[in-house]
Parts: sequence; C-alpha cells; structure tokens
Amino acid sequence: MRGWLSALLPRLWLSRALAWPLWPLSLLYAAVTGLRRLLYRTGLRRSTRLPVPVLVVGNVVAGGSGKTPVTMALVQRLQSQGWRVGVLSRGYGRSTRDCREVLPDSPAREVGDEPALIRRHCGVPVFVAARRAEAGQALLARHPGTDLLLCDDGLQHLALARDLEVCVFDDRGVGNGWLLPAGPLREPWPRAADLVLHSGERPAFAGWCARRSLAAQALRADGQRLALADLADTPVLALAGIARPERFFAMLRAAGLRRLQELPLADHQDFAGWQPPADAPAVWLCTEKDAVKLWGRHPGAWAVPLQVELDAGAWQTLDARLAALRPPRVP
Repeated sequence: MRGWLSALLPRLWLSRALAWPLWPLSLLYAAVTGLRRLLYRTGLRRSTRLPVPVLVVGNVVAGGSGKTPVTMALVQRLQSQGWRVGVLSRGYGRSTRDCREVLPDSPAREVGDEPALIRRHCGVPVFVAARRAEAGQALLARHPGTDLLLCDDGLQHLALARDLEVCVFDDRGVGNGWLLPAGPLREPWPRAADLVLHSGERPAFAGWCARRSLAAQALRADGQRLALADLADTPVLALAGIARPERFFAMLRAAGLRRLQELPLADHQDFAGWQPPADAPAVWLCTEKDAVKLWGRHPGAWAVPLQVELDAGAWQTLDARLAALRPPRVP
C-alpha cells in the first residue's frame, strides 16, 4: 500500500485536476502547521539557540530534491574558508531513536544512510537526533572546536533556531502549489529564505542553479577507482535507491555508458536480504548513498560520486551572509 501511494502521489501533485478529492485534507494540514508556526512566532513555543551559527538546508516539497548533495558541497566550501563545520540530522530511516554520533564505520541502519554518507564523504563530525538542538549540543560537547553547524533537512524543524536558510528545489518546482496531501508542499510557498537553489535543469522560478554532474571515476569499497569512460561498451547493472533514480540513469547515459540494465529501487532502499537480478551483469554501478548500505554485502559494487557546483552568485551571497556571522578574531 505504501509503495503504491508513493508512486501515485507525485503524479497527482503535478496538477490539480486529479488532486481535488484530497484538498479538504490539505486545509486541515494547513491549519495544524499554521498554528504550529504561529506558536513559535509568538514565543509560546521556544526555539533553542545554540552558541554557534546554524545554517539549515532543506526543502518545502515532499520527496528528494537533492538537498544532501548540496549539504556536502556546502560543507566542503565552508571548510575551504576556514570554518570548522559539524552536521546535524534527524537520521531518517534509522532503527535507533537516541542522540548519537555518526562514526566512519557506523551502520547506515543505525544512523541513516544520508548522515552516514556525509560523515564518510566529508569527514566532519555528524550527530543524529529527532531533536536537532539536542544533536547540536552533543556535537559541540564532543567537538568543542566546531564553530558552525549545518542542519541537513531541517527547514520545518522550528525547535532549532537558525541564522541562515537554504531551500533546494528540483524541476518539479512547487508542483500544483497545494499543501500535503493534495500537493507536495510541506508549507506555503513563497517564504523567506537566504538562498534558493535549483538542482534541476529547468528552474521553475527565480533562484540560483546547483548543477549536478557525475564524477569521472567510480569508487569501490577497497578504494579502487574505475573510469566511467572505460565502461562505455561494458554491460552494467545501474541501481539507485534514491527519490528520482531516473536522474542517475540519465547521467550515466550522458557519460557515454551504452549498455545499462537499469534497476530503480525505493528511496532509502534497505539492502538487507536484497538479491540482485539473476541476469545482472558483473559490473554494478550505484550512488554513494546506496553504497553506504550495499558495500557491507556487495563490496564489489562501484559507487559514482555526485558533484554539485553552485552559481558564482550563490557562493557570493552565502559568503557575505556567513562573513557577518563570523566572530571577530582576537588579536
């Protein structure tokens, strides 16, 4: 039932013609979420302010929009400018409920696949907790040199006070413009945001582009590298357990791979007990997000890193906002 709904709703959300029966539920959703925002805005519910600047990356549309790759690109940019970055996350899909640090060898099932990927790819402290402020406090206690926290997927988590907000969209834009469940919106749009990024090829409205491309080489669990160009005429199983697997397959085809057997999987696919197709080729390509779960059982799979580059104007805007937050240096 859940899989059927997850496949149907995104199609309904592209227009209003078939979504009308769900519109009364959207009104109820709007009332509940609107009341919650009002409580925070009036101070009846309080947000926790952490002692270092907090940058939140997220979206207002249900489903993946490419925010985690953007988060990793931001982490690397901030590191290059001297910030000591920590990352906070809810840890979507994990089997645990406590506040915990994500270590290089933490199983994705215990911390979430996206936090596990960020920790391994960026090498920065990462903590997960349902209450992101609790994760931030724990991270700062364990890593007191951290001077900036980046919260992955937290725009609607109003319990955490923030200094900057980055909102990411893909080619869907805001869909039919309705709130859940008749539309894809988690909250009304437009709303204030410091930076609006579009990860797709056809931005639906104003904002900066976050161009996505595949790295020229794939990586294996043992660190070995393989050029994608060497696979142009090789039979390849391409698998992707992400929100929009067709985007991964299209980028592989654009990279010149001509003999793909495409296997779309559910977002956050759990590979426990998963078996490949009986006719699967010997070479497998997957996303880095899949690899943090797949490598434990199939270390021979090749992960293709996703690269994200923001428009120069986006970096300039972000740099200016962050400069205002950086504490003055003590002589």
